[in-house]
Amino acid sequence: MKWLTALTDIKCGHGGKVLNSPSQDFVSIEGVPVLVATDPESRPIALCPNLNVPAGMKPCTTTLLATQGYSDFVSIAGKPVCIDTLKGLTDGTPPGTIKYTVKNPAQSLVEESS
Repeated sequence: MKWLTALTDIKCGHGGKVLNSPSQDFVSIEGVPVLVATDPESRPIALCPNLNVPAGMKPCTTTLLATQGYSDFVSIAGKPVCIDTLKGLTDGTPPGTIKYTVKNPAQSLVEESS
């Protein structure tokens, strides 16, 4: 399972891009900060195409709590490292069904074994 960095491609189920923002900058991979627990949560989502206001469709605009994808073995400053199994829900419609997931970890050097 690959570690995630600020360059990791995380998308909502409709294809909108999660805008990463690392909370730490003292551990990096190839100069890019590693993401840790809660970094992917409450993040803005750009360009979600799920928009049909008359039909009651709302695009994904924010990530909610992650339901998986935090390391059980490695932490940075007491926060688990994010790994490529990351998954959680968004605020898009239909409510409680649209997930965000990792499409590309954007690095292949650092991983943890299961």
